[in-house]
Amino acid sequence: MKRKFIYPLLVLIVTVGFYYIEKNIDVAEMNEATEQMGKNKELSFFYLPTSTTDVVVSHVNYSLSYSEKHEQPEWVAYELKKEHLVKNEFKRPFFEVDNKVRSSSADWRNYKNSGYDRGHLCPAGDRRFSYDAFEETFFTSNVSPQNHQFNAGIWNSLEQKVRYWASKYDGVYVVTGGVLTDDLETIGYEAVSVPKYFYKVILNKNSQNLKMIAFLMPHKDTDKPLEDFVVTTDSIEKLTGIDFFQELPDTIETRLEASSNKNGWKF
Repeated sequence: MKRKFIYPLLVLIVTVGFYYIEKNIDVAEMNEATEQMGKNKELSFFYLPTSTTDVVVSHVNYSLSYSEKHEQPEWVAYELKKEHLVKNEFKRPFFEVDNKVRSSSADWRNYKNSGYDRGHLCPAGDRRFSYDAFEETFFTSNVSPQNHQFNAGIWNSLEQKVRYWASKYDGVYVVTGGVLTDDLETIGYEAVSVPKYFYKVILNKNSQNLKMIAFLMPHKDTDKPLEDFVVTTDSIEKLTGIDFFQELPDTIETRLEASSNKNGWKF
């Protein structure tokens, strides 16, 4: 074969080879992305609330909406399954800033000598099924300043009750946070707001009849029973401007969020 034909043929072969290699890489990447998206879909939370800040961050085991103004999440949302309720004892890690938050979350040093705990919103105790899941709860994007007596008292009692319901009903969705307003005390050099109230909204998604219960608690120690803090989800929405469980059908969402009925929730 003449040389003048060989070079164009080689160029054609190389070009076609690169095309197929590139195409196969694209397909492989697309398949990997699709597979990962499928995995994340199981771990992403279909019932995420709206965000008033438009800063939504999804970690593997919970999602959050971050408020830069208040240097903490306005909500943290996660699913707590019965299978998550294991009691592995892990070494407590250090708190770390969350680089998934565009502006970075508040430094843990804001809490030092402040008189307030770094109160987990997705509790470390709900994520003991693996060390990675446990460690993930120690991002400062998952904490809010909490009075120790409140954190270790009524708030801890509510967290334990949620675990009980997750076991009894084989899984619940949880959305929780502080009520963030303009008149709050702050701590630290980044002015982390100290909420006056904390809330928790729980949806039992596995019942034949979906049910929802919401709690709104003043940020202080109390001896009152948990039942005294049950409110309608609608009332928390009015306080926060957040629309909870927006993906529910409207008729069901309206009915559930207007109710403060404790029937069906074993205390």
